[in-house]
Amino acid sequence: MNRRSVAGAGSETELPERGPSEVGGSEVGECVGDVDLVRAAFRAECLRLGEVLATLDPTDLARPTGCVPWTVAELLAHVRTGAGRLIDMLAAPAPTGALVDAAGYFGAAKFTLEVDAARIESARAEAGRVESARAEEARIASARAEADRVEEARVGDGRVESGEERFGSEGARRGVGLGEDFDRAWRAALAAVEACPPDRVVRTRHGDAMTVTEFLRTRVVEVGVHGLDLAAALDRPPWLTTAASRVITDLLTAGRRLPAELGWDRLTLITKVTGRTPCSPAEQAALARVGLPLLAFGR
Repeated sequence: MNRRSVAGAGSETELPERGPSEVGGSEVGECVGDVDLVRAAFRAECLRLGEVLATLDPTDLARPTGCVPWTVAELLAHVRTGAGRLIDMLAAPAPTGALVDAAGYFGAAKFTLEVDAARIESARAEAGRVESARAEEARIASARAEADRVEEARVGDGRVESGEERFGSEGARRGVGLGEDFDRAWRAALAAVEACPPDRVVRTRHGDAMTVTEFLRTRVVEVGVHGLDLAAALDRPPWLTTAASRVITDLLTAGRRLPAELGWDRLTLITKVTGRTPCSPAEQAALARVGLPLLAFGR
């Protein structure tokens, strides 16, 4: 496994406005290929997304995203599936064969039209499943509240609605199903990772063999970059954590330092290289000069 070094991986939210010669490349310090640092980045980014999910309402979930044709709810379903993918992968026998690293996982050849179409429909189906469960919870909560009102009127004891009942109706209105589902998925995946050696080999949905640490790096990318998509759709500032930004930046730059004339910080680098914001012809030329790998990141 190719390991490249960056500075420490904290979980704070603020992205430092660093000099262009310091974005990407190697620094003396911690190694982003180390499983403990990749785990920390995955955990930090999932925790932050979970905090955001707790603030969403049905209107937020119905918003369109830049990942056409997904709504916020459908994009969240895709992120939840990706965050939990390692659960089944680690339950399967370890494969043999040549290993692919995280950059190889995002190779353009992997994301064919057929694969992309299946990915889109899978997220829509998952979002529909969660929404159906949420709607059923709302129906039950509403029926319970109505029964309570009838009982109060009959007995006349002035009983106050319990905290559990208040949470049931409020949670149903705020789409708590998605948040709980996501929380269960990423925590179960992380627990499965922590229970196995970091060089344990898994088989991806593309058929490649990867170490669990390298595949977990791709999960940091999925949660972090799609978090930028969600922030844009929700008209909120990006919440990308520093830990995740370092893992993602290292993957995108392949350890190379960027030309000084770009003047990018990590957040700018990530949005530009993944296609979230366009690169000018001059920026494209500068990236070509340092030979950044061509990776495919879905919108």
